[in-house]
Amino acid sequence: MIPVTIVGAGVIGANHAEAVQRHPGLRVAAVVDPWTAAARDLAARVASATGATPACHASLTDALAAVHSGLVVICTPTGLHAAAAEEALAAGCHVVIEKPLDVSLPRARRLAEVAARAETHGLVASVISQRRFDAASLAVAGAVAAGRLGRITSAVASVPWWRGQDYYDSAAWRGTWALDGGGALMNQGIHTVDLLVWLLGRPVEVSAWTGLLGHRGIEVEDVAVAMLRFADGALATLHATTAAYPGLGVRVQIHGTQGSAVLQDDQLAELHTGDGAAIPPEALHGAPKPPDGFVLGHLRQYEDVVEAIERRRPPAVRVADGLDALAVVTAVYLSARLGRPVTLDDVLAGKHDDQVAAA
Repeated sequence: MIPVTIVGAGVIGANHAEAVQRHPGLRVAAVVDPWTAAARDLAARVASATGATPACHASLTDALAAVHSGLVVICTPTGLHAAAAEEALAAGCHVVIEKPLDVSLPRARRLAEVAARAETHGLVASVISQRRFDAASLAVAGAVAAGRLGRITSAVASVPWWRGQDYYDSAAWRGTWALDGGGALMNQGIHTVDLLVWLLGRPVEVSAWTGLLGHRGIEVEDVAVAMLRFADGALATLHATTAAYPGLGVRVQIHGTQGSAVLQDDQLAELHTGDGAAIPPEALHGAPKPPDGFVLGHLRQYEDVVEAIERRRPPAVRVADGLDALAVVTAVYLSARLGRPVTLDDVLAGKHDDQVAAA
């Protein structure tokens, strides 16, 4: 079994621990958190479920010295992701990074380069994008790739969620540029951004507006709206907020000249195609979402990661994919600050790094 070190013993770390426990080829070997009480609490929960108590460490450096190899899962505040991932790869470990990749595009670019080099030595590095593994998402992606929707003309993506003030007050790092990296779009909307990029490709230009309208005492936005233009001419609108009480479902619509698809809360609400092919039953809207649906999504991605390790192939979601999603979010923030459109090529090339850092 592959030993797993979970770095960060908060809510996300606990979700990853549960997903790891459900995979027959993985075991939680260590938990890392500078807050030792949190590390011990998560280790105790793992022990209660599995009968084996993971080691607890205050730093990743200490954990790597003890475990030596295996899989390191990064569940720290976002601004600490890239540094931890680089340290783990340098130690010869495989890596899974919770989304987003990092708050800093320059750090993320460097990590993508490090991960690409590590891949040539058989190491696997993946960024959590669990919604790509949902049956509904796979059905839509297959239809788009096969041309069954015709030419893609437009898309609409909305994340109308609610987070009370207590959410941002619960930890000092929440709602900060340095560690959270952004607000509604960077954290709550990043998976939807990833789906858009996966389904339509990387946009070429972004125009955006952001606002802080429903919360206080934070540095980041709780509303973001953007227009995306793609290389083939397709246009998309992107909306994310944590100020939509009481919180509604995530919706992604893809429209083409021969069909349309609608994803609603990770299920397939509609799929119309020119060839009239049958929709996979497991992807259809209407089946109740299981209470552990969040963990199941992560488990599906872990299955891919383990297979990638065993077969020495790249994972389905690589660090470069996480870099693309982060670049789109960065472009949204940059466009809103500059009051004009920005191109993805310029953002990825680092032409706006000084402006992003100064914001």
